[in-house]
Amino acid sequence: MTRHLRIVGERREDRLRTVAAHTDKALVVRCHQRLRGPYTGVDSVLRAILPEAHLRWPDLVDEHRVALLYGMPELAEIIGPPPRTLADDAPYEERTRFFGAGWIRAMNQGIVTFLLEYARRLQADGTPADEAAVPLEVVFDEVHAAEATTRELLALLVRRADARVLRIVVAANTGTLAEELDAALGDAVTLPAPRDGGRTPVHPTDAERVAAYVDGDCTDDDPALIRAYQQADPQEVALLHDRRADALEEVATWGARMSALTHHREHGSDPSGSGRAALLAAQRHAVAKGFSAAVVDLGLRGRGVSDPREHEHDYWEFTREAAAACIPIGRLEQSMELYQDLLRRFTDPKIHMMTSYAVAMLHTRFLRPRNHELAVQWQHNAVAIAGILPDPAERLTYSVFHDNGLALVEMHRGNRHRALELVESCISRLDGQLEDDSWVLHRSQLLYNRARLLVALGRPGEAHADYSRLVDLDPYYTDYLSERARIERDRGDLDAALADYDRAVQLAPPFPELYYNRGTARAQHGDHEGALDDFTRVLEMEPDDLDTRVARAELLLETGDLDGAEADADTGLARHPDEVQLLCLKGTVLLERGTLDAALLAFDGALRKDPRYPAALVNRAVVHYRQERPGRAVADLTVALDVVGDDPDILLNRGLAHLADGHTESALEDFDHALTLPDADVAELRRQRQLCGGGGAE
Repeated sequence: MTRHLRIVGERREDRLRTVAAHTDKALVVRCHQRLRGPYTGVDSVLRAILPEAHLRWPDLVDEHRVALLYGMPELAEIIGPPPRTLADDAPYEERTRFFGAGWIRAMNQGIVTFLLEYARRLQADGTPADEAAVPLEVVFDEVHAAEATTRELLALLVRRADARVLRIVVAANTGTLAEELDAALGDAVTLPAPRDGGRTPVHPTDAERVAAYVDGDCTDDDPALIRAYQQADPQEVALLHDRRADALEEVATWGARMSALTHHREHGSDPSGSGRAALLAAQRHAVAKGFSAAVVDLGLRGRGVSDPREHEHDYWEFTREAAAACIPIGRLEQSMELYQDLLRRFTDPKIHMMTSYAVAMLHTRFLRPRNHELAVQWQHNAVAIAGILPDPAERLTYSVFHDNGLALVEMHRGNRHRALELVESCISRLDGQLEDDSWVLHRSQLLYNRARLLVALGRPGEAHADYSRLVDLDPYYTDYLSERARIERDRGDLDAALADYDRAVQLAPPFPELYYNRGTARAQHGDHEGALDDFTRVLEMEPDDLDTRVARAELLLETGDLDGAEADADTGLARHPDEVQLLCLKGTVLLERGTLDAALLAFDGALRKDPRYPAALVNRAVVHYRQERPGRAVADLTVALDVVGDDPDILLNRGLAHLADGHTESALEDFDHALTLPDADVAELRRQRQLCGGGGAE
C-alpha cells in the first residue's frame, strides 16, 4: 500500500539522498521560511504545475483562483489576476477589514483541494499505461523551518491526500513539527536519513563559506558555513548582507520581501534605517493578508531595531500590529502585555486613543470571561480623545471609528438600540462630510454593522436592503451574500437563499461554514443529494466539525441510509466522546434497526450528559414502550414536554403510553389537548380516542 513518507535527518544533503532512494521523479521543494515567508515551498509547487494545469484544465484553475493567488500574487503572471474587493484597493491607512486564522485556513483548504484534484485528473487523463499506478510525488524539505501557514497547509494536505494519487514526502530534522502536522503524519512511513561523513568541502576558505551562507539567505545547515559566519568580522558580514539585500530588491516577490530581504536589511549595516523600513513594509503586507504569525514575528523584530524615542510612530505600529495579531493565534496574554507597554511608554494622545480601543476590544470580544463593563470604560477613553483631536479631518474619522467600536461594546452589553443609534450617527456624519470615494471600505463596514444590528432588532427587511447595497458595492466579498441568504431563508425564500449561497461558493475560498449553510438550505429545499455533497465537502476539509457531522448523519438517517448514519455517529463519537447529539443519533439508528437494548444504552448515555435532551427523551420513551415499560415512557415524555412545551406528536405518544399503562383518562386528556394544537395528526388522534372509548372529538 502506498503511504506518505516522513524523512528525518539533521542535514539537508542526507535527507535529499534518502528522498532520492525512496521516490521516483518527485518534485522537491524547500520550505525554509527565511526564503519567501508564508507559502515557501508551496509557491514552488504551484509554479511548477500551474502552466500545465492552466493549459489543460482552465476550469480547475478558475475555480481556485482566489486561493491560489491570495498569498502568492506573483503567480498571476501564469494564470491571470484574481477579482478585487474593496479591501484590496483601500489605502493602508484606511484598512478597517482584517482577516484572521479562519480566513487563511480557508485559503489553505482551497490550495489543497486544487492540488488533490490536479493530481486526480493527471492520473486519470493522459498518464501512460505503464505508469498508471505511480502517483504524483511532492517532497517538502526543511519543514522544521517552515512558516506557520505552510505547516498548516501541509497538515491539511497530508491528511486529505490519497497517497495512491498524490504522495507527500515531509522531510525535516529530528525535532517535533506543529501538532496538527505531527498528527497528520501519524500513518506515514518514517525513514531516517543517516549521516554521510564523506562530503567534500565546496567552499574551501572561510571567506567563501561566509559569502555562500549569506547568499543562501542564511538557510544552509552545513556546520562549517555556520561556524565561519558566526566567527567572521561583523562589519564584513554586514556588507555581505547589504549586497545580498540590494540584489534581492530588484527581483523580490512579496514573499521574499517578508523574509529574506528583511533578514538581510536587519543584519546589514543600517538595521535601524533600511532594516526598520523593510520590516515595516513587510509587516504591513502581512497585516493586509492576515498572516498573523508573520505579523507578530516582524513586529517583535521591528521593535528590536526601532528607538522608541526617535522612531515613536514605527515602534508604536510594530507593537500594535503584533499585539493585534497575537489574538487570532491564541496569545492573548502577550497581546495585553504589548498594549500595556505602549500605555506605559508613550504620552501621545493618538497612541493612547488607539490602544484604549484595542484593550476594549480584548475585553469585549476575546478575553474569558468577557468584561463588557471594563470594555466600555476603555472605549469611552478612546471616544473622548478622538473628540478633541486638533485636526478636523482626523477628529471626524477617528470619532466615527471609535463610536463604531463603542457600538460593538454596547451591543455586547445588550443595548442594541443604543448601538444602532451610534452606527447610524457614524454613517450620517461621514456621508455628510466626505466625498463619495473617501474611506469607502470603512463606510461599507459601518453599513455591514448596521445590517447586523437591524437583524438583531427584528428588522430583516431593512437589513436585507443594506446587504443588497453591500453586494452591489463589494460584489466579490462574499460575507454579504451569506448574510443576505440567511435573511432569505428566514423569510422562506429558499430559491433566493440558494442563489446567494451558490454565488458565494463560486467566488469565495472554501469556508466550511459556507458549505454547511448551503447544505442545510439544500436539505430544507428537498435537495438531499446536494446537501450530502456539501456536508461531505466540509467533513473532508474539517472532519472534527461537529455540527456538520450531526447534520449529515441526520440526513442519512432521514433518507434511510442507516449504515451511513451509523458510520457518521461512530466516527463522530471517536472524535467527540460522549457527545449528546451523536449518542442520540447512534441510539436512533439502533432503534430503527430494532436493536432495542443497545439503543437504550445509547439513549441512557446521552441523558447522563444532558438529562433534558428532548430527542433522547422521546426516543428512549419509544424503547421503553416497545419493551413494555409504559410508565417509564410516560415519565420521559413528560420531561420532554416540560422542555419543549406543547407538542402534538409528543402528546400523542404520551397518550399511547398512558393507554398501555391502563390510564385511559390521562390518555384522553393528552389526545384532546393535542387536537387543539396546530400541525396535529388529527386523523390518528381521533382514531386513538375511538379505540379507548372516547368517541370522535371535534
